[in-house]
Amino acid sequence: MAQRIMILATDGFEQSELEKPKANLDDAGYETVVVSPDDGEIRGFSNKEWGEPVAVDLTVEEASADDFDALVLPGGQINPDILRMNDKAVQLVRDFCTQDKPVAAICHAPWMLVEAGVVSGKTVTSWPSVRTDLANAGGNVADEEVAVDGNLITSRNPADIPSFSKALIKSLEEQLAKQREAA
Repeated sequence: MAQRIMILATDGFEQSELEKPKANLDDAGYETVVVSPDDGEIRGFSNKEWGEPVAVDLTVEEASADDFDALVLPGGQINPDILRMNDKAVQLVRDFCTQDKPVAAICHAPWMLVEAGVVSGKTVTSWPSVRTDLANAGGNVADEEVAVDGNLITSRNPADIPSFSKALIKSLEEQLAKQREAA
């Protein structure tokens, strides 16, 4: 059975930051599931215009971290700002972190990590305007393509997606190896 990856997003996500990691994960044999506060479709943002809709597979009310192996948080200014006001979405992030499962957040999405209270003492990166929030939350802020600290994987922007995806896939492979050793 393929490892399941939750992609948590709502309207206003950065189109490439959802679609490209999703495609990379799908191509690598993982099962990706789009989770959002509302069912139906969500719409991304691309080049300062509304992008293509993406189908929602589960609502946050139906989703549980217990049923997934990792979490991807796409950026975009609007998406994480809306999600961090949703208690269930924030709790999902906390649950993945408590269970020490990979949590990959790109661009503005580390706002969700701040809201979930999981940044303190961790090395993280993000879009430049989010870095003060990360530092104020106790994070050690880096300016690099991808920062990996324990289960947290963060990147700065769409240009970092290849490294972001590789880091997440490596983390998933390591997680599976540990599970096999324990079995």
